[in-house]
Amino acid sequence: MPDNSRFTLANGLRVVLAPDPTAPVVGVSVHYDVGFRSEPEGRTGFAHLFEHLMFQGSESLEKLAHFKIVQSSGGTFNGSTHPDYTDYFEVLPSAALERALFLEADRMRAPKLTQENLANQIDVVKEEIRLNVLNRPYGGFPWILLPPVLYQTFPNAHNGYGDFTDLEQASLDDCAAFFDTYYSPANAVLTVAGDFEPDRARELIEKHFGDVPHRPAPPKRSFAEPRPSGELRGSHTDPHAPLPALAVGYRMPDPVNELDGYLANLVLAGVLTDGDGARLQQRLVHREPLVTDIGAGAGLFGPFEARDPDTFSITAIHTPDVSPERVLTAVDEELEKLAATPPEPQELAKVTARWSASLHSEHDRLVSRTLGLGSFELLYGDPSLIYRLADRMAAVTAEDVAAAAKALRPDSRAVLVVEPQNGESK
Repeated sequence: MPDNSRFTLANGLRVVLAPDPTAPVVGVSVHYDVGFRSEPEGRTGFAHLFEHLMFQGSESLEKLAHFKIVQSSGGTFNGSTHPDYTDYFEVLPSAALERALFLEADRMRAPKLTQENLANQIDVVKEEIRLNVLNRPYGGFPWILLPPVLYQTFPNAHNGYGDFTDLEQASLDDCAAFFDTYYSPANAVLTVAGDFEPDRARELIEKHFGDVPHRPAPPKRSFAEPRPSGELRGSHTDPHAPLPALAVGYRMPDPVNELDGYLANLVLAGVLTDGDGARLQQRLVHREPLVTDIGAGAGLFGPFEARDPDTFSITAIHTPDVSPERVLTAVDEELEKLAATPPEPQELAKVTARWSASLHSEHDRLVSRTLGLGSFELLYGDPSLIYRLADRMAAVTAEDVAAAAKALRPDSRAVLVVEPQNGESK
């Protein structure tokens, strides 16, 4: 396990250092403890909109300067919004470390929030929604469409991409309040990974971030709500979908406080749909067949991106002559079989080996490692957990998987049916 170090600046900024001299590159990321679930009611999509605004210059730099500085240094950059955090990163040649630190500290101190920038980025986000959701087959399926069926509260149920009306009504006062509340150093994690000298990195971090004014981090909110006490149903008509689709959502164990139970759900997803030999692939695609595509996963955006509550989902695309009930019945039967008879050691080993290989491959990439260290510090308070995940996953037993399958009950789930506009599903 690499020798990481952690410390906190006087203004509350948490810092993770993960030196690795094997390649002359360095990754820098900043994670803010704010995501879709934190945005104000009536301001759907605001967290994502604000992520865009953070690239529009600062009091020190004109618009597009961030892009030019990183790219002229031979680096790459981006940002992304998740249920419970927003991240920003650069990967550059190691000699350019100070530039990345300056850029992140500069916009943490004072992004350029102007009416022109706001109007421009609202238009950009609206175009993104048109491209990725409104004008695409199965756009928003299931991550936008399933939560309002499974969940009842605004933070968990609303559309994190945003409603056009809400986006258009966003004001500069909203932006200033959002920045003041969530974009403080005390609500953030800075991660530096790759080829650097730790002592020199500490000096540069203190130089650039040390004078960013302290503001208290907002109180941690709980997004907890009761689990469904019965089956919940919803439907959506998709004007671009060629075939009907189905999404089934279940509540999962707490990703942070019940990590081993959460990992059992990840392994269960693999047993169900990972590869041609998986249970639902074999039955629903090859043997019967009832669907053209089937998938299962922990987390609507992937695993380890949210605190509690999080969602286990099963999605399927099927032909019009197959009813959603036939698919649901087959899914329930396979879950019941797994609950009654745990998977064989070979079947389990195949899934955990794939997960282990995937995790090692992912963290071999500097950008993924940098972002993973930051998000695990933010969500778990333990960045080095990313290096132990493969072993934790390998320790999941067949009985753990059977217990996870048993918990996915028909009387505590959400079912979303997607129907083509010009077709009928039975």
